[in-house]
Amino acid sequence: MRHVWLAKIIVMLGMVVLSSPALASATVAALPSFADLVDELMPSVVNISTTTKLSESDIDESGNISDDASSEFRRYFENGKKQEALGSGFIIDTEGYIITNYHVISDAEKITVTLSDNSSLEAKLIGKDAKTDIALIKIDTDKPLVPVKFGDSDKVRVGDWILAIGNPFGLGGSVTSGIVSAKARDIDTGQYDSFIQTDASINQGSSGGPMFNMAGEVIGINSVIFSTNGASMGIGFAIPINLADWVINQLKKNGEIRRGWIGIKIQPNDAETAADLGLATAKGVVVSDVTPDAPAQKSGLAAGDVILKFGSVEVNDPKTFSRLVAETPIGTKLELTVIKDAKQQVLPIEIAELDETPPPAPSTEAHISEVAQNVYLIGELGLKVSALTPELRQKHNIAEGISGMMVVEVLPDSDAALKGIKAGYVIVKADKKDVFDIDSFKNYINEAKAENNRPILLLLQDGEAVHFAALKLNDGE
Repeated sequence: MRHVWLAKIIVMLGMVVLSSPALASATVAALPSFADLVDELMPSVVNISTTTKLSESDIDESGNISDDASSEFRRYFENGKKQEALGSGFIIDTEGYIITNYHVISDAEKITVTLSDNSSLEAKLIGKDAKTDIALIKIDTDKPLVPVKFGDSDKVRVGDWILAIGNPFGLGGSVTSGIVSAKARDIDTGQYDSFIQTDASINQGSSGGPMFNMAGEVIGINSVIFSTNGASMGIGFAIPINLADWVINQLKKNGEIRRGWIGIKIQPNDAETAADLGLATAKGVVVSDVTPDAPAQKSGLAAGDVILKFGSVEVNDPKTFSRLVAETPIGTKLELTVIKDAKQQVLPIEIAELDETPPPAPSTEAHISEVAQNVYLIGELGLKVSALTPELRQKHNIAEGISGMMVVEVLPDSDAALKGIKAGYVIVKADKKDVFDIDSFKNYINEAKAENNRPILLLLQDGEAVHFAALKLNDGE
């Protein structure tokens, strides 16, 4: 009955609006029209198609598509050896430079750009950057090109209107509108994540297209969708143009990215970590590991130090710090303001160049074996640990309120031995998470291995004393 009355009320309200031209007109006038803006912006947006070599598994011995190839795959079969993919991009100057996503052209053998007048041109790859998912391509044409204008993505506010233009599902230039849903989103796609989130529809094929503000300025590059079925679900993400601008200039100038590097691994300094480190406030970022002979080690940085400032810029999260270091010109000399040995200090440092060669992918499965009842060898850490049995609690006088895994042996020449860990210590936390049992500990090690074998930060209890130790992971063999 409630639904019936609700329906009647909605109908009555609709009749009121229809019977009142002034009210209807005011309602329409309150809604924005993007038509003029779209007319201005559409010539700057392009469709991108690519062809890539088929993998060996998709080609049989005769050079034809194998029987295992899917029917969807066969639809894009070309000349027996190629496959087509679709994406979007936008023109950034009259010389023919175009921005798109790295993942749109990453394996392309041929890149074709279709302009707004439906003419097609082959594009040349200038450079690409997997870490930020940005690529720069170029077309040569005598046609007049309409470049976009860059806005300031730092000034974007949650709730602002935005337009997204792209090539969803290969349909050609399509426009969607929405608002900025959130800023600085970290969705774990890379170390420089700081996405603009929107509810504007962004679908497959829209990747690489521009996100515009209401002044017609590009404020983002549409890059990622959150979906359980491959289609838009009202959650899309764009790379902020302020973050992309540095990458674009590097690609245009050098054809590649040269990033600054100082040789540390860092983690957030939240209230819990600050308390564990004996700090009064949770400012800055915590150094969890230092690469031997790197600029950071030469400057005096060590695991457990807290970095408060990079030059004159305050830093309070790892993403911001990583970006600051990466975008600093190689050879620059500056000062780090740090908390070291419970005292604030200033350390001079010189920025070196990051080696962009990707390391071999490590195994992401921890090497843990039970060597005795309730005693486990953790190969990656060089430790033998045990569950906290009543006998161990009594032997080492460990209170009932303490939980974790007890160290029963430290292997010689391991990083644990180098860091001074001894039998009888209790591992209370790993990466700030409680160590309940061997399975939870194994999961934390697997997470560290999956993240380029980064060190794992252990909170250790030795009698009444508690301290941190950042342990490097070895190969576990």
